[in-house]
Amino acid sequence: TTVLASSTALQGSCFIRARVGGAPGPLSSPAAPLEGPQDTTLLFESRFESGNLQKAIKVGPYEYVLMLRPDLYTAKHTQWFYFRVQNTRQEPLYRFTVANMAKPKSLYGQGLQPLLYSQRDAQSHGIGWRRVGTDVCYYRGSAGEPPLFRLSWTMRFPHDGDTCFLAAGYPYTYSDLQRYLCALAADPVRSRYCRVQALCRSLAGNAVYLLTITSPGGTAGKRVVVASARAHPGESGGSWAMRGFLDFLLSAHADARLLRRLFVFKVVPMLNPDGVVVGNSRCSLAGRDPNRAYGMALPGSFPSVWYLRAMVQRMLAEQEVVLYCDFHGHSRKNNVFMYGCDAGGDDAGTRLRQRVFPLMLSKNAPDKFSFSSCKFQVQKSKERTGRVSMWRLGVSHSYTLEVAFSGSTLGGRSSHFSVEDLESLGRLLCDTLLDFCDPAPAKLQQCLMEADALLQQQMGGEPGSGGSWSDVSPSELE
Repeated sequence: TTVLASSTALQGSCFIRARVGGAPGPLSSPAAPLEGPQDTTLLFESRFESGNLQKAIKVGPYEYVLMLRPDLYTAKHTQWFYFRVQNTRQEPLYRFTVANMAKPKSLYGQGLQPLLYSQRDAQSHGIGWRRVGTDVCYYRGSAGEPPLFRLSWTMRFPHDGDTCFLAAGYPYTYSDLQRYLCALAADPVRSRYCRVQALCRSLAGNAVYLLTITSPGGTAGKRVVVASARAHPGESGGSWAMRGFLDFLLSAHADARLLRRLFVFKVVPMLNPDGVVVGNSRCSLAGRDPNRAYGMALPGSFPSVWYLRAMVQRMLAEQEVVLYCDFHGHSRKNNVFMYGCDAGGDDAGTRLRQRVFPLMLSKNAPDKFSFSSCKFQVQKSKERTGRVSMWRLGVSHSYTLEVAFSGSTLGGRSSHFSVEDLESLGRLLCDTLLDFCDPAPAKLQQCLMEADALLQQQMGGEPGSGGSWSDVSPSELE
């Protein structure tokens, strides 16, 4: 088991390191000691927060086969990776092959590249994470059951003798979140309209933080917006979008002030801190996907989703929850898009309204957000997700925001998302909330007409002919 030291207060890091045994002492030496300065063997390490490399096998002078550690207490879900490499050489072309990826399809087959961080470049040139890798391939590996898939790439390191890190996405750890919240709590201005408390404790005893953001003075009569992120630890892009959302909402911008005056925001920025700490891709320490556990009466196994759902249920008794949005990452589709909830029996107006918020967001983020990638059907397999669970409770606009691991193919772009791109999504979500709740109905009417036209087009009917598709099931619409 992995033992995680927990602190009761925000101050101080909760984790010394996440690794089997959990011993707090210094790391043991690498498995393969160098034989001298001429030895070019790379030294691998991942016994740090969010790291998850299990084994590195040298199969050629500059070629390595890597095995990722599956999510704890499971034998699967290998997708996220994050590890350190030392003793690099600038000259040779290295090849890395991750031999036990779990998903049959991946954006690595469509141009996605891994990320590299060079300590030397960061110190001397302020260069952070960057995309690297040539000849990136994703293909079926073993024929076993279930089959495993291989991710392979070649690359050069920028310096001799550098310390570098490689990752599947821009890391955002539990300690990163704690540092952010510490700065927030210490800020005399922002702490006036943001309260930080623990929603609950995770299985390992870590605080699952809940932020309440609204202008000082009562919350009576205010509508509520609920947002969450990082149910799936490997989807770190969701944390960067969440950070952009919080940065904007807590800023002095006139729109941010207006939002705080109009709404109460209840935000859980990291639903699965344990999974983030140990470098899981999908699961919590229960060895199960927390985003398939809503609506189960198991506060002991899935505390964060149980307490979040209970909080929303309590609020709905007194206030209108105008929007729920859960931030995720997507490994197979480009761009940013949303999943909403549309029941087959709903009338045409209700089903159009489901589509308005994502359509507005696509207008505010035309170079990132793809409305045509959005889906609205409620599949049986998704009944216990946050989105469907909140919708069933009575949150009429309940969405999953999906951010591609790769980037955007829209608006003339064909590029990876940068951290700034991801953070900008949070601000764009805030802009869209103001459009969506604007008392002047022009934008809403315009989007309803457009959504109607798009649906008619899908069904082969005439725009405005009304109801020709309203008796069609959502699955047929998709």
